[in-house]
Amino acid sequence: MKTIYAFDFDGTITKSDTLIDFISFVYGKTRMFWGFLLNLPWLLLMKLGIYDNGKTKQRVFAHFFKGMTIEQFNSHCQRFAENNGDIFREEMSELLSKLTAERAETYVISASIVNWVRPFFKSEDVCVIGTEAEVIEGHLTGRFSTPNCYGDEKVRRLLSIRPDLDNCHLVAYGDSHGDFQLLSMADEAYYKGVKELRS
Repeated sequence: MKTIYAFDFDGTITKSDTLIDFISFVYGKTRMFWGFLLNLPWLLLMKLGIYDNGKTKQRVFAHFFKGMTIEQFNSHCQRFAENNGDIFREEMSELLSKLTAERAETYVISASIVNWVRPFFKSEDVCVIGTEAEVIEGHLTGRFSTPNCYGDEKVRRLLSIRPDLDNCHLVAYGDSHGDFQLLSMADEAYYKGVKELRS
C-alpha cells in the first residue's frame, strides 16, 4: 500500500502565520497594523465564531492586495520565500528533506494563498494545494476563486487529486481546528507534532 503525506502549512510546517508575515513583508509592520485595525470588527467576530473564517480572510486580503497585478503579487511571493527560509520549524524542515530525498508523495494543504506557499517547495514530489486568488485581466480582484482551503475543504481538495485515498496509507500533520477533518481521515495523524492515538 502506497504511503502519502499531507501537511498543513501555517503553524505546522512554519513557526508562524504566513498571512501576517507576508503582509508585513510587502507593506511593513506599521501599514499592516493599521490595515488589521480597520478590519478589527470582522476579526473579532471571526474569533467569536459569528463571522465566517474565509470571508474574514478575504476581507483582509482585499484590503491589502485588491487591484495589484498578478505579476507584482507573484514577485512579492517569490521574494518572500527566498527571504524567509528560516520560517520552517527545524524538525519539519528535516522531515520534508527526508521525504523529498525518498521521493515520497507529499501534499502541503494550506488555507493560505497558494501563490506564496508554492515557492517554498522546489521538489516536483511536493504538491501544494491552497486557497486561490481570483485574477481578472491581470489584476487581483480581492476575492478568492476557490473556497477557503480550511476544514472540510482540505479533504475535498485532496480527494479531487487523490480519489483513491482509501487505497493509500495517509500520514497527516496539523496544528489547528482547521486541520481536524484531514487528521480524522488519516491512518496516522500528528497533531502539533504528537501522534494521535486511535482505538
